[in-house]
Amino acid sequence: MKSFKIALAQFSPHIGNVESNVQKMIDQVNSAKKQNADLIIFPELATVGYPAEDLFLRPSLSKRTLQAFEQLSLVKDIVMVFGFVHQAEDGHRYNSAAVMKDGQVLGIYNKQNLPNYSVFDEKRYFNEGHQHLVFEYLGHKFGVLICEDVWSLNTVQQLSQLNVETALVLNASPYEVGKPQHRVATLTELSKQLNLNLVYVNQVGGQDDLIFDGTSFVLNKDGTVALQAASFKEDLFIVDYDAEQKFYKVHDSAPALSTMAEIYQGLVLATRDYVQRSGFPGVILGLSGGIDSALTLAIAVDALGADKVQAVMMPYTYTSQISVEDATEQAKRMGVTFGIAEIHPIVNSFMQTLYPFFGNSPADATEENLQARARGTLLMGLSNKFGNLVLSTGNKSELAVGYCTLYGDMVGGFAVLKDVYKTIVFELAKYRNSLEETPVIPERVITRPPSAELRPDQKDQDSLPAYDVLDAILYAYIEDDLSQDDIIAKGFDKEVVEKVIRLVDRNEYKRRQGAIGPRITSRAFSRERRYPIVNGWKPGI
Repeated sequence: MKSFKIALAQFSPHIGNVESNVQKMIDQVNSAKKQNADLIIFPELATVGYPAEDLFLRPSLSKRTLQAFEQLSLVKDIVMVFGFVHQAEDGHRYNSAAVMKDGQVLGIYNKQNLPNYSVFDEKRYFNEGHQHLVFEYLGHKFGVLICEDVWSLNTVQQLSQLNVETALVLNASPYEVGKPQHRVATLTELSKQLNLNLVYVNQVGGQDDLIFDGTSFVLNKDGTVALQAASFKEDLFIVDYDAEQKFYKVHDSAPALSTMAEIYQGLVLATRDYVQRSGFPGVILGLSGGIDSALTLAIAVDALGADKVQAVMMPYTYTSQISVEDATEQAKRMGVTFGIAEIHPIVNSFMQTLYPFFGNSPADATEENLQARARGTLLMGLSNKFGNLVLSTGNKSELAVGYCTLYGDMVGGFAVLKDVYKTIVFELAKYRNSLEETPVIPERVITRPPSAELRPDQKDQDSLPAYDVLDAILYAYIEDDLSQDDIIAKGFDKEVVEKVIRLVDRNEYKRRQGAIGPRITSRAFSRERRYPIVNGWKPGI
């Protein structure tokens, strides 16, 4: 047996762009060869990207895949293991991996365990495989697995029983809080249990509402981590196998991220990839002087650069001078294009036009919503004129209970904080400020009570429980699927719980019309928490 090097291509595919993806793969192969790598492994479905959804069903995909193989067959002097869509002769379609060297396909593995839960929908597109792929190279016995396969003890046991020394695991595993640590901890135990080395390479990048964090790693069969790659970064990582010692040498690992750093970097990556790959020249957002828009602005600048970000302050009668000052100051600190657009004439015009219909009806949320919709109209007008994507700034707590205005503050093409609870918004703002000597978000934006400023002296807590209480109830109801009675039994006030759940249930119609946004939890709205808008379900038990 000889010692060897494996390159892990932590790769960010452009969904559907097979030609571009293959060229990037070849570039990474060339880089790996310069570092004397003997084998390179790419993520799951690297040629087309994951999840390509109904692009998997396009008749021309098989032709594009054939062209990809023709390009990759020109690569010499290195073994490539990469994911692709396999249209078999029997008419079945598989999520597959190919092992190729010097233009020859040494073997094809069809994924055996197809996930069909959470964000996954693979049984819509693929058939299950039923055989393992084992190959020998440089006197070492390798096996191939694809993502969900490695979570099936039976599947991995079978590979171990075939005397495989190293399992090469191709992945497109989406991010959620705590997931990178869970992967390493769980698979470390599996590696020790089955006396099997694991090389785990994961896709990286933002795709619509999904974030792929990368965080690839290599485990020795004794559970030691030989390599821990960085999160949210596209790169090539090399690991050495020592044939005499029979283990992968321990390499310098990427420093562990705090939870807030992890979330923040994920949101930045998701925003960058969504905007750039959608072809927008930049973004625009309403900067209110409040914490949600302040954090959204910081993420946008970190993702795209200040020159690609425009912020607009749109004050009305109830907007405080503090809000104007803080919005102006943050825009200055971050160097973005900034302007102030008074909405008094627009709102007054709306009111005059509607007066014959409203008459002397007392003011209520209607008048507040007119302010929000005036702002939304201005943002969309600027977006149409200059082509920038509107970022909506609402958070998960607000969206959950409907504390937002359709066609108002909900307008936009990408909702950066859609899956971020309000309490986490505060923590992320503090984290971002900790990165620089001069905080980019003015301190009082974080410390003063949140307000929509749509009526005199308005505070969010006039309509909602304190956010720490609200988020705890929402987490129990949305993330943990607890019933109303179960949540009350945990010690929360009965009336408050009933009100919160009633608001969540009645505002599904709003959430269906909102922009997509990056997923960071296990129960994000739309892909994972899918409830009928009209239903008669009673939430008590």
